Amino acid sequence: MRVPGWEAGWWSGARRVESPNFGPRPEGVQVSLVVLHNISLPPDEFGGPYVEQFFTNRLDPAGHPYFLTLADVQVSAHFFLRRDGEVVQFVSADARAWHAGLSAWQGRGNCNDYSIGIELEGSDSQPFAPRQYQALWPLLQALCAAYPISAIAGHEHVAPGRKTDPGPHFHWHELARHFPGIELPAQVTA
Repeated sequence: MRVPGWEAGWWSGARRVESPNFGPRPEGVQVSLVVLHNISLPPDEFGGPYVEQFFTNRLDPAGHPYFLTLADVQVSAHFFLRRDGEVVQFVSADARAWHAGLSAWQGRGNCNDYSIGIELEGSDSQPFAPRQYQALWPLLQALCAAYPISAIAGHEHVAPGRKTDPGPHFHWHELARHFPGIELPAQVTA
């Protein structure tokens, strides 16, 4: 089935920057989960080219002391939402991005196999920008139209004790209002 706005897993609403960090999804596995993250490079600093460089293996370890901790790390997300609301796509949604790591949702492991990863430029210590939410809602609507998405969770929910993002400032109740039929983590719907 062809869904308007999508071509081979690439969304027309995003700027395309291809990452080499992806692989095929296991045969017969459908995308059913969205995992939300936050990222800032260096930590708590926004803007600049560093996240794009990181997801495309072009981040210079000498560019900042923190970048040394990321040398030789190969990760990606499907989407990145900048503070100004720009949406960047790194990996086709039909492919497996490397964003969740060791993870499980509702007892099912290996979330990368069946999820879409969305990184919001931010940190656990600061609220997200209104323009990011204004960009997130249409992106999620487009994903739900193209894929059988049944749940949305944070990295903190699929990797508890290991990850804390998207963090305490994310507007889960607003997400629930926009997507009432989507399963959310129990602690955010209580």
